[in-house]
Amino acid sequence: MIIQLAADLRGYVYDVFVTRFDGWLVFGILAQAVFGARFILQWLASERAGKSVMPLSFWFLSIAGGLMTLVYGLVRREPVIIFGQALSTGIYLRNVALILRERRAR
Repeated sequence: MIIQLAADLRGYVYDVFVTRFDGWLVFGILAQAVFGARFILQWLASERAGKSVMPLSFWFLSIAGGLMTLVYGLVRREPVIIFGQALSTGIYLRNVALILRERRAR
């Protein structure tokens, strides 16, 4: 049973990361890296301020990573990614608009 599980896992990893390897996979991984970088940025900004902070650059990384992931989902025809990133990116854009409106009002 364990030997079969190991063989199945090996086959799965080979299929996902070798058989399907192309430029779009690299783009998708890069998109996730950009998207994930926003959490590191937010964490560092919060540590520096000594409280929870959401810098404007967090939202710009959210938009960039979200749009990149949306493009990846569209190319790969992945409906879960398409719906999730289309909605999320709209929310990120709205947050930036609200922040900029508040800054202009000051």
